[in-house]
Amino acid sequence: MLSDAEFAALAEPFRPELLAHCYRILGSIHDAEDLVQETYLRAWRAFGRFEGRSSVRRWLYKIATMACLTALETRSRRPLPSGLGAPSDDHRVAVAPREPSVAWLQPAPDALFRADDPAVIVAGRTGVRLAFIAALQLLPARQRAVLTLRDVLEFRTAEVAEMLDTTTAAVDSALRRARVRLAEAGPVEDDLAEPDEETRRTLLEGYVDAFTRADPGALVDLLRADVELEMPPNDTWFTGRRAVVGFLAGRVLSRDRFRLVPAGANGQPAAVAYLRAGDGRYEGHGVQVLTLIGAQIARITAFNDPGLVPTFTRVPQSGSAGPIGFRGYSF
Repeated sequence: MLSDAEFAALAEPFRPELLAHCYRILGSIHDAEDLVQETYLRAWRAFGRFEGRSSVRRWLYKIATMACLTALETRSRRPLPSGLGAPSDDHRVAVAPREPSVAWLQPAPDALFRADDPAVIVAGRTGVRLAFIAALQLLPARQRAVLTLRDVLEFRTAEVAEMLDTTTAAVDSALRRARVRLAEAGPVEDDLAEPDEETRRTLLEGYVDAFTRADPGALVDLLRADVELEMPPNDTWFTGRRAVVGFLAGRVLSRDRFRLVPAGANGQPAAVAYLRAGDGRYEGHGVQVLTLIGAQIARITAFNDPGLVPTFTRVPQSGSAGPIGFRGYSF
């Protein structure tokens, strides 16, 4: 039987990509970390029965996928506010109370999906953009699994059928339905124009500076006219530059109230937000993820959940990754 060190040498290199895989299916970085840990425990216990008819990587993906599907049997999909109702274009509307009963979609720090060895990264197919993860949540669990295994990771149909204990015909059918539903839910590659890395960095730095200084005028120059703002766990969300800036200026921004630290989430520019407490200390408040189109900000998704902050601060941040796309999808 393999020693702990021998098993780790075989299996550990796949942890970052397995984490990304579980995150795509579950929509929660916290749940994904738990399921990856469970995957490795199951794999360690079962390794004596591993017959080598597939690669260790594919075997681990089978265990992880089945663990995720089992978990989803008792969990509802994780939405964003934009998936639950229409936006408001009037910043004066009352903001709905927080919805603690809803399990919201969570962002994921880029650094968790990185590794020093490029061989463990599925280059260009990591598929963790926030809009893509949100769109995946619209699919039934097995369709999520099939689409990510086929279109993101590019396993062959027969391999996916073996992983899911089903037939190739069932895999093909599920993939067709998933692709149709996903196409209805989000933009295609031609609809998006990602800026270059320097522009991304400049936009993030400008946003962090304007937000920290509580300068609505500076924000206006950074935002598209059709910019959108959503703030889980509140299900009220806004569309249009006037509404977004009006809401931030009137109800959020004040000098020295916030400190923002640049970060990377879901392959996008992001910032970890800290809110000043009564004693003057700054406490973790949440994570803001920016979606860019061209040289402006098209969406601000402010996850106002202090529980996310430790996930982003326990790993080194080195900026956001580049655009991610696969098989015609780009989110």
